[in-house]
Amino acid sequence: MREGCIRMFISWLRPIIKTTAFRSYKRLLSILLRVIRHCRSLVNEKEGDFRERPTLALSSQPVANQPEPSLAVPLLEAPIQARGSHTGTNVQVPIPEPREETNISVSAYDTQSPQNPASSSTPISMPVPSIPMVIATPPPPPTKPGNTVDIILTPIVPEPQVKRYDRDVRVDNKYKPFKVKKGLMDCSEELVVEGGWQPLTHPEGALFFYEPYKRVFTDADVRIPATTDKINQAVDKAYEKARNANIPLDLLVELGLELMMRDGKEMWGYYFVDHKRRVIFWFEDYESSDLMKNIRGVESKSHVKYALHSQYWRHIELFPNKRILPKDTVVALKEIVMHAHAENITSETCLAPFAPDEVASMLDLVDHLEGESVSDAGGLLLTVFSDSTNKEREHSVWITARLMRLFSNAKFVNFCGQSGARLDVDQSLYGDHDNHSKNIALRIMNVILFGSPNAQSRAIRKIWVDEIIVQPRSKNFFDRLTTEWNGYTIFSTVMLAVDISFLAVPAVATQTPAIVLAYLSSLCALGSLMVSLILAGQVNDRRRGSAADVASFMVGMSRSILGLESLALMLSLPFALLIWGMAFFAGALSTLIFRTSGVIALSITSPIWFAVFVLATWPVLAANDIHISHLRIWIIKQVLPQAAGPVISHV
Repeated sequence: MREGCIRMFISWLRPIIKTTAFRSYKRLLSILLRVIRHCRSLVNEKEGDFRERPTLALSSQPVANQPEPSLAVPLLEAPIQARGSHTGTNVQVPIPEPREETNISVSAYDTQSPQNPASSSTPISMPVPSIPMVIATPPPPPTKPGNTVDIILTPIVPEPQVKRYDRDVRVDNKYKPFKVKKGLMDCSEELVVEGGWQPLTHPEGALFFYEPYKRVFTDADVRIPATTDKINQAVDKAYEKARNANIPLDLLVELGLELMMRDGKEMWGYYFVDHKRRVIFWFEDYESSDLMKNIRGVESKSHVKYALHSQYWRHIELFPNKRILPKDTVVALKEIVMHAHAENITSETCLAPFAPDEVASMLDLVDHLEGESVSDAGGLLLTVFSDSTNKEREHSVWITARLMRLFSNAKFVNFCGQSGARLDVDQSLYGDHDNHSKNIALRIMNVILFGSPNAQSRAIRKIWVDEIIVQPRSKNFFDRLTTEWNGYTIFSTVMLAVDISFLAVPAVATQTPAIVLAYLSSLCALGSLMVSLILAGQVNDRRRGSAADVASFMVGMSRSILGLESLALMLSLPFALLIWGMAFFAGALSTLIFRTSGVIALSITSPIWFAVFVLATWPVLAANDIHISHLRIWIIKQVLPQAAGPVISHV
């Protein structure tokens, strides 16, 4: 053994000396780092062997597998002095018969000096007994006589019925310097809450409260005594209703409560959270459009589970404190983000609800959660980001919950796992939309507006699929509209200046038709300029708003008389009015040419005028599916019906 160690040391020492001789400091540091890591790996192996010795087991029974990691707040450990006899209330929590995967993690507390390496706080897996477990908890605050009120419980979902962002709590706007007393400032007394409630601060800054014994989260201000009495009664009533409904409650189940006012009545919205299945549930049947997100055709439990998953992650997002982020959750999130990134790169119809640059930023963010190691040019490996998994870090938990909620909601919207799942972002699950309207009035308007309504309608259908806004495409769509309208304002201004200059020509003063056409051209150019500016302002407001604002605007437009075609007509006005302004100016110029020019001038300009007219009308006719070949077939049908068949088959 000693000879092997000596040989190993010599094998490491030789390149070190050689590297030092050539003054390659980077190589020297790399080798030293490898030596340190090798020594650490040897030490870890020895510690693992020491821990796995059967003589150190606390029980003669076989050690069960470690419990699956969970985002649930760890169970509250009762104080040591309270584990024996306690004057409080002993709550007997029945534990079901142990399954193969059921374990309880019991921490071995260090009772020796910190220098003793054998006394560690490593969780030790113990078999679950088949007898009730007694948890000593402090007695709840006694209900004062006359304070019992009728508590109304109503089922809710965390999103959007937990109104954290709509509290509108006013702060005194009078400036008064706060007097800081001498010595160290202690803020704990200011946040003391009776009844066992703990004040916690969300990473975004919101204050909420947690009851560790009954595992309840709420945004209600339990520092108010009246609110504390009501919420304690609401908690007891919720658990009692769950027991009466024969719903098995796991030890890690959490309860969310929200103080609500509905029709002038005070009630408590509630939901339970199951961390094993990662869903929320209630003690009664629940049917709500807030849970369905107004998605039509939801008929199976395997589909609804994604909506429940999304609400579960919303609960974690609202209350991320005191939770340990499991590594497998971060790995699963990274797999989802990588898949979305790959689909964004390789497909134009990606279902990911984010733009490619946003998904790339998410991937970098998830890498930071896992911890990232980079190597420099010399091959030296340096760890620049620490691992956030399996640690109590509420910011990392919030990041993971926010992203998981958004992707879970996307799976629900796209009918993931169903036979009619949406596989492309353009795919309509309720029937294809006809891009060309069958309304004769709209077809005529499409011709009058030079085919622009059909083009705008096709673009709108790509961002509004089954009454769902496609967020990445909507941003590009509004950006494109803004760019186009900025160009139309420049062209309209130029066109307006040209018309006014044309009217100032002395030869035009005697040509009434040319003057009228110039007036019409000026009005169209002015209309295009005004509509472009108005629409640009409205679209910029919509673009700065959320996806919900854009969706509500689209829903309002789709419920008009013409449906979304009215929006297409509206968006076509700047372009169409500008084209009509140019057309009227061309008519005014043509009138001036043909009524004031001589024979020689007409003989030269007439062929050019005709060629420009044909080339200008060609794109308009082609946009409306009118081609010269179709006209030729129509003429043949009218003149030689018997020869029309062979000609059509040849075409």
